Amino acid sequence: MDSRRDSLGTLKIARNGYIIIALVICVFGVCLLINPNYPVDTLIRLLGFVFIADGVIKMIGYFSKDFYCLAFQYDFAFGILMCALGLVILVRGSDYSTLLYAVLGLVILMDALLRIQMSLDAKKFGLHLWWRILLVAILTGVFGMILVIDPYNGEGMTMTLTGTAVLLEGVLNLCVAVYTVKILDRFSNRPDEPRGNASG
Repeated sequence: MDSRRDSLGTLKIARNGYIIIALVICVFGVCLLINPNYPVDTLIRLLGFVFIADGVIKMIGYFSKDFYCLAFQYDFAFGILMCALGLVILVRGSDYSTLLYAVLGLVILMDALLRIQMSLDAKKFGLHLWWRILLVAILTGVFGMILVIDPYNGEGMTMTLTGTAVLLEGVLNLCVAVYTVKILDRFSNRPDEPRGNASG
C-alpha cells in the first residue's frame, strides 16, 4: 500500500510539474509573439532554464510508474537530452546563437513526433481524446520544422514563428498532462485490469 501511495504521489508530482512547465512555455510563447524584438541573450538564458526544468520533470514522470505508460514512455532519454541541451545553452549559448532557432525547432519537432506516436498508442488503449493530442502534435511539428529550416534567417518573422512554435509546444504538453495522465491516474489503483480495456 505504501509503495502504491508513493508511486501515485510521484505521478501527481510529474503531472503537476508537466502542467506548470506547459503553462510557463505557453506564457513564454505569448511573450515572444507580443514582443518579437526579444533580446536574444535573454531568450537563450530563459530557454536554458526551461529546458533543464522540463528535462527534470520528464525524468520524474518516467519513474512515476503510471499503469498504461503512455505519457512518459519516452521521457527518460528525452529528459536527459533536455537537461544536457539546457546546460549547453546556459554555458555556451552565446557561441551558438545563430543555431538557436534550429536547435529549438529540432527539439520541438522531436517532441511532436514522439507525441504523435503516443497519441496513436492511446487510440489502441481506447482513450477517446487521443485525436486532440494528434492534431496539436502535427501542428506543433509543422512549426518545429519551419524553425529548423528558418526561412527568414533569424529576422523578425523568425521570432514570430518561434513564439508560435513555443506556444504550440506548451499547449501540446498541456494536452498530454490533461488528457492522458489524468485518465491513467483514475485507473492507478486497478493494476489487474487488462491493458486493452481502457475507456476514455
